[in-house]
Amino acid sequence: MSDKELQEAIESIKDDVIAWRRHIHKNPELSFKEFETSKFIYEKLESFGNFELSRPTETSVMARLIGDPSGPVVAMRADIDALAMQENSTADYASANDGAMHACGHDTHAAMLLGAAKILSGMKDQIKGEFRFFFQHAEELPPGGASQMVDAGVMEGVDRVIGLHISPMNPCGQIGIGYGAMTADGMNCEIKIKGKGGHSSMPEHCIDPVSIGAQVVLNIQHVVARYSGAFEPLVLGATRFNTPGEAFNVIPDYAVIGLNGRGVTEDFREKIPPFIERIVKGVTDAHGAEYEISFEFTYKAVINDQETTDSVKKTMTRVYGESAIIPAKQMMGGEDFSAYLDKAPGTFITLGAGNEEKGIVYANHHPLFDVDEESFPVGIGFFVFSGLDLLDSLGK
Repeated sequence: MSDKELQEAIESIKDDVIAWRRHIHKNPELSFKEFETSKFIYEKLESFGNFELSRPTETSVMARLIGDPSGPVVAMRADIDALAMQENSTADYASANDGAMHACGHDTHAAMLLGAAKILSGMKDQIKGEFRFFFQHAEELPPGGASQMVDAGVMEGVDRVIGLHISPMNPCGQIGIGYGAMTADGMNCEIKIKGKGGHSSMPEHCIDPVSIGAQVVLNIQHVVARYSGAFEPLVLGATRFNTPGEAFNVIPDYAVIGLNGRGVTEDFREKIPPFIERIVKGVTDAHGAEYEISFEFTYKAVINDQETTDSVKKTMTRVYGESAIIPAKQMMGGEDFSAYLDKAPGTFITLGAGNEEKGIVYANHHPLFDVDEESFPVGIGFFVFSGLDLLDSLGK
């Protein structure tokens, strides 16, 4: 099929894709609990025909579309879980489930990938290899669904993998393409400052974990200011500070500090924790306190492969024009798409879906988050056109 014929085919299913997105949006399910969402997706894929369907995990779906079995394999991924938050929208497709909302756009990712699957399912005899469609659970909650799907073997034999993320902070239909690090490596750190409690009127008999903890929080900023290079993006800050009890006149025995860190350097996981612990030890030793510290790493940084990104950029420019393409800004948020990139080269793009005239201006994770659904044909096109071109180039 020509580019024009494919665009016409994509446009012809836009209303279906919008309907699927609204159904998923209205019925959000939290990470690892996407039972009805995955069932809905499975049944849609089954109705398209030509797919080999499986459940890599309890709440995920993989569809294989095999044309020439001797050809290369290109995988496409969409996440399907919602966030644990309340939606404030008055749209008729707003969340019907209290405390759950598709505020990150995973409903749109799933619907657009379903649209691509429907288009490509009718082209099985023309496919010079295999497409795999990953409808992945639990992107929002570490350890994340991507690593579980990888452990289940979905990436075996895959030559390239592509994905996207929708953003109302960019104009509708704008395609963000970037090289190198697209997201950040993530780290959580919990620090327990163990002091000696007592009456607040007699601090000389106490070891105050609150004042010591405050110094720890302030000194932690030196990791960013003095232990990382000027051209090494690093975010590190306290997000929790808790003590037992509620009395105003009691110095507690301990305080617990929660830190969240984001970085993009290859040595982030080895370099930053020792700096943090050195500061914590120094401050607590100076005041006669003790400490306990633990680190948890979340998702690795998404690193776009140059060759795959070049191919996608060339394809998207051909189909949508140079004016539709912008350099994607590196995000300091996390994305478990990186688990797939550990197994095969790939690229991850952004899709603009904002529209000020329609009041669609709220960022992902906002209770009024929404998208301009006119962006969907471009998202479907990304999967269809890029996937076909990658298969063609890899097969040569």
